[in-house]
Amino acid sequence: MPIVVITTIVILMAGGIQAEIKQRKPFAGLEQEVYRALLRTADALSRPAEALFKEHGISPTQYNALRILRGAGKQGLACSEVGERMITRDPDLTRLLDRLERRKLVERRRDRQDRRVILTRITPQGLEILKSLDRPIEDLHRRLLSHMGQARLRSLLQLLEKAREELRCEFV
Repeated sequence: MPIVVITTIVILMAGGIQAEIKQRKPFAGLEQEVYRALLRTADALSRPAEALFKEHGISPTQYNALRILRGAGKQGLACSEVGERMITRDPDLTRLLDRLERRKLVERRRDRQDRRVILTRITPQGLEILKSLDRPIEDLHRRLLSHMGQARLRSLLQLLEKAREELRCEFV
C-alpha cells in the first residue's frame, strides 16, 4: 500500500480531532489536542448562530453588545464596561458601537455626573432585534447541545469554568 493510504488509514483510526483536521502527525501533547478540539468545537457551534444573526442583519459581536446593553437597563454602560462583559474580546469596541449607533440600535450620551464618561444605551429598535432573536437563539442552543444531557452539560460547564479560572489567575 502507498504511504499516503496507510497514513490516511492511521489518521482515520485515530478518530477525534486529529482525523477531523486530517493531521498526520500526533499532537505534541494532550493539552495541544484538547486546545485544538476546543477551537474546532467553538467554531462548529458558532456557525449556525452566525447564520441566524446574519438573517437579522447583525454580527455575533453586535448581538453580544446589544445583549449586554439590554441587561444594563435604562442607565446604560460605559464603553469600558461593555468591553469587560463581552464573551469574545473586540479590540475596537468604539467602532462596533459606532456601527450600532449609525443603525439606531444604541445611543450614546455623556454621563451627567462625570462628563468624561460616555454611556451607551440600547434603543427600542435594538430591543426589538433582540426580542426577535430570543426564542430562535434559545431553540438553537437546545438543538446544538441538548443531546449531551444535563449531567454532561454540567460537567462540561465545570471543566470550562476551571480552565478559565486558572487563566484568570495567570494572566491578571
